[in-house]
Amino acid sequence: MPLLRALMVWALSGGALAAGPAAPPAQGQLNLMCEAVYLPAREIWVRHVTIGYDDQRVRTVLIDGVPVHSFAIAGTVILTALDNERIQIDTAAQTWTSDFRGVASAQGRCERSR
Repeated sequence: MPLLRALMVWALSGGALAAGPAAPPAQGQLNLMCEAVYLPAREIWVRHVTIGYDDQRVRTVLIDGVPVHSFAIAGTVILTALDNERIQIDTAAQTWTSDFRGVASAQGRCERSR
C-alpha cells in the first residue's frame, strides 16, 4: 500500500480532495520521464513510464507507450519486464534500474511529466 499512498499524494497534491461519501473512486495517472544510462555503451535513453491507478491499486503500467503484461509491487517499487529487460521503477525515490539479459544494465533518475 505505500506505493498507492505515494501515487495518491502525487496525484492529489495539486488539487482539492472530493468531500462526502458520494465521491467516486479516485482514479489517476502518473507519468514519469526516466533518463536511464545504459552500460557498457554509456548511452542515455529517455524512457516514458505511465502508471494508471485507482484508490484500490495500480491498474496499468506502460513503458514507452507499450503496456507491460504483468507487474509486481514491492513497497514503492514496480517490478516488471519488457522485451527481456527486467525493470525496477521506484516511485518514491524516482529511480529506474534495469538489466537486459546480463549484457547491459541501466540506472537513472525519473521526473514527473505530463
